[in-house]
Amino acid sequence: MINQNQTGCMRKTGIFFLSMICVLHAAYAQQYSIVIKGGHVIDAKNGINGIMDVAVMDGKIDRIAKYIDTSKAVQVVNAKGLYVTPGLIDPHVHVFYGTDPEHTYSNGSYSLAPDGFTFRNGVTTIVDAGSSGWRNFSLFKKQVIDNSQTRVLAFLNIVGEGMRGGAYEQDTNDMDGKLAAMSIKRYRDYIVGIKVAHYIGNEWKPVDEAVKAGTIAGIPVMVDFGSSIPPLSLEELFVKHLRPGDIFTHCFGKLRDRESIVDTITKKVKPFVLDAQKKGIAFDVGYGSISFSFSQAIPAFKNGFYPNSISTDIHISSMNAAMKDMLNVMSKLMAAGMPFESVIQAATWNPAREIKHEELGHLSEGAVADIAVFSMRTGHFGFYDYTGYKIEGTKKLECEMTIKGGRIVYDLNGIATPMIVNKPPWW
Repeated sequence: MINQNQTGCMRKTGIFFLSMICVLHAAYAQQYSIVIKGGHVIDAKNGINGIMDVAVMDGKIDRIAKYIDTSKAVQVVNAKGLYVTPGLIDPHVHVFYGTDPEHTYSNGSYSLAPDGFTFRNGVTTIVDAGSSGWRNFSLFKKQVIDNSQTRVLAFLNIVGEGMRGGAYEQDTNDMDGKLAAMSIKRYRDYIVGIKVAHYIGNEWKPVDEAVKAGTIAGIPVMVDFGSSIPPLSLEELFVKHLRPGDIFTHCFGKLRDRESIVDTITKKVKPFVLDAQKKGIAFDVGYGSISFSFSQAIPAFKNGFYPNSISTDIHISSMNAAMKDMLNVMSKLMAAGMPFESVIQAATWNPAREIKHEELGHLSEGAVADIAVFSMRTGHFGFYDYTGYKIEGTKKLECEMTIKGGRIVYDLNGIATPMIVNKPPWW
């Protein structure tokens, strides 16, 4: 006979196994956290350009296939008629925001808080381009990087004070490659390069000190070059000072104190520029307030010359001028003649390689699930540059959804089912 104690044990054992069965059933039933269904996937690294489903689990890309069963997904995203790409990477922004009116982009009011403009544009990773230097990077990390949902990386300014403005950025005594390299070593997880910017002199020390730091640390240099009268030689910069892998930003700028890459008379890209790109120097848009001109971009595209990477140089002034935001810049380049697939590559996989973070910028299985979903609006759109030159376009990108690390962080029109609303951190 079975006594009362044995009966109790059997009942508890049965309940335990029933619970385990329920847990295993739930785990099996929810095989994916998100399935993006029926979107046109563009992934330059993997050569994908067609209608595919994308499954996400545990913050990673779990599977990409022509058909994925949605019955085992916690959320399903209806992406029919939409484009699905890796999360965009903007490799030239200014986000060291602060309250000191005398510090411009470095702990000043010219810079922006990242999360206010990134996700609504499909951007999941940004690189601050030299707002901080070795003297104040720790403050930038504490104040901005550690408090942002957006993945924030940085080019460290060769100037110790960073972009503080005025005479501080002209002090060649504060441009020290060895000290910059020491700071990079300490913050290796966040600093991806060295930045040269805003120097108006006629000497090469800022570039050479930056290259020294980049060589010691094994990272690229981004050069915002010029602002001297007469302008320093671009050919000398590319041939004698920069290395393969270094980055020339503001590549379509046309200003009186900077040499341009397109000959203004022949409308041809200068031969040494083509040689530099073949050598491995990357050309970055770095749109900014006055650093992009259609008179440079359009003939360059007609010559078959396209930028390696697309960036906004976003700050308070540029976002309210011709630049607007990342998607406006991408749409503008399309209207000017750059192929759509090339635009996507220059905003995803190419910048990931430039900053040596090749775990980003693609949708490989097992990669971090940073994903952007776009609609392509059709109509009549006007795109202009800082000179007032305007072109007409018929297509314009709009962000429908952004997924960062496997979590939906922006959903414009509620295309995820069921809807899971993210509450603010303070809720």
